[in-house]
Amino acid sequence: MTSETKKLGTRRNSIPVTIGPVTIGGDAPIVVQSMTNTDTADVTGTVDQVEALARAGSELVRVTVDRPAAAKAVPHIRDELDKRGIDIPLIGDFHYIGHKLLESHPACAEALAKYRINPGNVGFKDKRDSQFSSMIETALHYDRPVRIGVNWGSLDQDLLARLMDENAALAEPKELPEVTRAALVASALENAARAKELGMGADRIVLSCKVSDVQSLIGVYGDLAASCEYALHLGLTEAGMGSKGIVASTAALAVLLQNGIGDTIRVSLTPEPGGDRSREVVVAQEILQTMGLRSFAPLVIACPGCGRTTSTVFQGLAEKIQTHVRQRMPEWKKTYQGVEDMNLAVMGCIVNGPGESKHADIGISLPGTGEDPAAPVFIDGKKTLTLRGPDIAEEFQNIVDDYVASHYKRRGDKDKNTDRAPSTAVG
Repeated sequence: MTSETKKLGTRRNSIPVTIGPVTIGGDAPIVVQSMTNTDTADVTGTVDQVEALARAGSELVRVTVDRPAAAKAVPHIRDELDKRGIDIPLIGDFHYIGHKLLESHPACAEALAKYRINPGNVGFKDKRDSQFSSMIETALHYDRPVRIGVNWGSLDQDLLARLMDENAALAEPKELPEVTRAALVASALENAARAKELGMGADRIVLSCKVSDVQSLIGVYGDLAASCEYALHLGLTEAGMGSKGIVASTAALAVLLQNGIGDTIRVSLTPEPGGDRSREVVVAQEILQTMGLRSFAPLVIACPGCGRTTSTVFQGLAEKIQTHVRQRMPEWKKTYQGVEDMNLAVMGCIVNGPGESKHADIGISLPGTGEDPAAPVFIDGKKTLTLRGPDIAEEFQNIVDDYVASHYKRRGDKDKNTDRAPSTAVG
């Protein structure tokens, strides 16, 4: 990464890689991926979660393949997803015995669209190269791309020791964090070079160097991006739970994306017990959308609330509208062109409410605290009507549905269709 800040949206040149119907790198949009946390041997549970992740907007889903039972399950997972009309590519996450699993379970090797290989734990000492080579050869046989994913929690210790020895011999040795960063990049590049020696093209290789520290992640990906043209997968590994994980991931990924680095991203959130795994997909989408890099779903602008607002009223309305939009989006996206660019505003009082509502495609401004519910609605910058009474949320949802039907062209139509009734909700 150069010291000169790139313009937002100016991407680093990278070699495109196709993964089933999805392309990452090159001129392709930055891709959102996610990972299941089910036991892959549990076919039904894994299929259900992959479907939920796909419906949330994930474009690639990684599953753990850690033992024979998981490898046996993968083709059944693929078959069941196909039956449900979910064509999202599956990525196999391999460690330790990945070479054996791929060799012993050809149906698994064929069902997966990409293999993720961590060079730090495919084997040790003399076995490392042979086992890594075996996985690459399997990928070549089935024409599957690979992600060579280096992680500082499982870094190749032999490589690190070599670089530490070289560093110790310098007149001015570098600090340990800098040497570790160099080891991460060297591991990724050396293993990519080995894959190419075995016959794999650069258009079948994705690299990643994941760490859990924000500044280290920014530094290592800056070094990696400057050293190669491979497509890069970004992710702050072990980001954490809740707001900490969201803030840390956003802080790290935003800097890299701003500088044109990254072809696919994952937000590695730790869900709460029984929490929604799809949350990591929504956060990744929102990072890209708020930066203006992609559009996934209509944005709902809402004020934070203050002493002027009846918070339970407008907060409830904002939540209902955001939920409604996300539920309807799968059907809207299939039916209408450009609906993901729609902007909505839900404001709590009349101070800034009317102005913000006018800037949105559709906006509603609640009256504030201590007043009867009477909320003006603005459509395309003009006050159109006023909603009153206890059913404001439901009435506003209907207005949003009608706006989508009347303002966005249906796919396959030459002109906008203004006669279509709102479609049924899809969860």
